[in-house]
This record gives sequence, C-alpha cells and structure tokens, in this order.
Amino acid sequence: MGMPNPSALAEAMSRLWAQFLPQIEERVSTLESAAAALAEGSLTRAQCEQASSAAHNLAGVLGTFGLDRGTELAREAELLYSSGPSTSPMLNGHPAALASQLRGIVAARRR
Repeated sequence: MGMPNPSALAEAMSRLWAQFLPQIEERVSTLESAAAALAEGSLTRAQCEQASSAAHNLAGVLGTFGLDRGTELAREAELLYSSGPSTSPMLNGHPAALASQLRGIVAARRR
C-alpha cells in the first residue's frame, strides 16, 4: 500500500479534532473547577479524582493531535491531583496556571 495523502490525513485529523473538542474542553473545565476549588480551600477527594482522570485523558488525546506541550502539562496536572486534596503553599496558583495554559493550547488548535 502507498503512503496516505497528507492533505487527506490532515482533513481526517481536523474532523477528529472537531468531534472530540467538546470532550476536550469539558476536561479542561474540570481542571479549571478543581483549581478554583483548591484556591478556595474546598477541593474534595472526588474533585481530585475527577481532575486526575480528566488530566490523564487530556494527556492522551492532546498527544494524539501532536500537542506535546499540552500532554506534558496534563501529565503534570494528573500527578498533582492524584495525590489528593492539598493546600500546600507550593501549589498556590500552579493548578490554575496549568489549566489556563491547557485552555490556551486547545484554543490555539481550534483555529
């Protein structure tokens, strides 16, 4: 078999991106909500588990679309939330920054 047509492959990837974009944005929203709860001191174990799962899924899907920086950030968020609720001063603002950067990466890919 021959090599696939690059423009056909790009079109297929664009269709897949459009198909998965609502889920991707929902996962980023989950991370934003968890970061806000952490900042308020109200982050629950359930929210941590949801955020960790969302970050794990984001890491995989963003990598599929060649968004390697997004994968790195999502993995970092996954590790952060997998440890459970924390109010460590070292985390101050970091989860929100991760979510914001992920939102920017997703928005940039939309174009």
